[in-house]
Amino acid sequence: MLKQTKIVATLGLVSDTKETLRAMIENGMNVARLNFSHGSYEWHGNVIKIVRELAQEMNVSVGILADLQGPRIRTTVDVPVEMKKGEIIFVSDIAKQPVDQQVGKKILLDVENIIDDIEIGNEILIEDGLMKVVVKEKSEGSLVCEVIDGGTVKNHKGVNIPDAKLKIAAITEKDERDLAFVLKEEVDFVAMSFVSSGENIEELRNRIKTILGREDSLPQIIAKIERKEAIRNLDDIISHADAVMVARGDLGIEIEGTKVAVLQKEIVRKSLQKMKPVIVATQMLDSMIVNPRPTRAEISDVTNAVVDHADAVMLSGESAGGKYPVESVRTMREIIGHTEASPFDDVTHLLKLDSSDDFKNLVKSAFDLAKNSDSSAIVLTSVSGFTARMMSHFRSAKPLFVATNNLKTYHQLSLVWGAKPYYTQEKELSKVLEEMINYRKTTGALKDGDKVIAIFGSNKDSKEKMQMVGVKTV
Repeated sequence: MLKQTKIVATLGLVSDTKETLRAMIENGMNVARLNFSHGSYEWHGNVIKIVRELAQEMNVSVGILADLQGPRIRTTVDVPVEMKKGEIIFVSDIAKQPVDQQVGKKILLDVENIIDDIEIGNEILIEDGLMKVVVKEKSEGSLVCEVIDGGTVKNHKGVNIPDAKLKIAAITEKDERDLAFVLKEEVDFVAMSFVSSGENIEELRNRIKTILGREDSLPQIIAKIERKEAIRNLDDIISHADAVMVARGDLGIEIEGTKVAVLQKEIVRKSLQKMKPVIVATQMLDSMIVNPRPTRAEISDVTNAVVDHADAVMLSGESAGGKYPVESVRTMREIIGHTEASPFDDVTHLLKLDSSDDFKNLVKSAFDLAKNSDSSAIVLTSVSGFTARMMSHFRSAKPLFVATNNLKTYHQLSLVWGAKPYYTQEKELSKVLEEMINYRKTTGALKDGDKVIAIFGSNKDSKEKMQMVGVKTV
């Protein structure tokens, strides 16, 4: 399978058996996402074990992504509350004095003192934005709101308050417990929900270092862009994150839905400029939850993400709870393959190089050499993955074979566009490269006499300053 764009697939009760997971990997799954809004630790631990065993058995890199729930706000009601357009409703929170039932209909939010941060004029969106109220007054212990879009408010439904500056902890008590579990399981990526700033990312990174008691071999942090505040602080967030996810579900609630496609392109472009892997997520093949084939619009959606050169596209309910988890992965792979084979996949932008940075210039020269020669592939060694990510940025049409002796890097390269990683316990990098080339020859990816562009790294520098670039005959 020669596709370059990676596939992230969310796992659930329909995709937790060894047989199904093997089929998903065979059909193109590169990263397994575990959603910690659901499931027991026993279930998650068992799935991680199966994925790791299969990856080793099949000799492929499959990353494990733990997606933390984050500070989600939910409704708290004893019985469903009917809201009609134009009527007044009272909103409070679980720390305030409950509003007298005689005053009118009421809804509680499950975050203590949150109404202190909500101002007159703020919109409160309930259940994926299907219902909307606007704050008209603030009284003691409650908000007086007018119903704009009515409906039935049920218990434990998600709430978004796009324009409020909420003083909610970025890492909840549940996140703390989940984080301790996933770090013990040595996951490769941790996705942070409802990120507002780069400071949130650093807070999580420091927690991870404290729990693990080390500074290196850390899971990479994926910032989920799903809040209006995250759009305002986008550059800061991308700079601090290791990777980015365009989480279009909540983003389409907090931002006017008709703007999401354009914002997606901006997030992808800025992530590529900063060499941060970027995932496009949510409802990509949503109809395949119940149907064996996607809609034409869904096919176009995946195609456009590939044309934009996102590193990965993601399946959610399609692979976690739908009828066709394997077929969803296969369909996504086929869409990627057709798109990458088309002229519309051609790269029209390159990394803006600082001419004083010899490292970037060396990687660029290797890319140019591969592009303008009859070479069959680019081969390189990468301890931290940095060199591979930089070369990936140029979106070479030639295969990118990456050898590493760092197991964590091997798994994390599963998210990097075009990277086809190889792991060995060999310590000498020159031997690492030769071992990988020999392996690729056994698979038929390379053959005797092929020319490759080889990038030789150094064992001494954590930033992987290169020793040389050259043409090598295998």
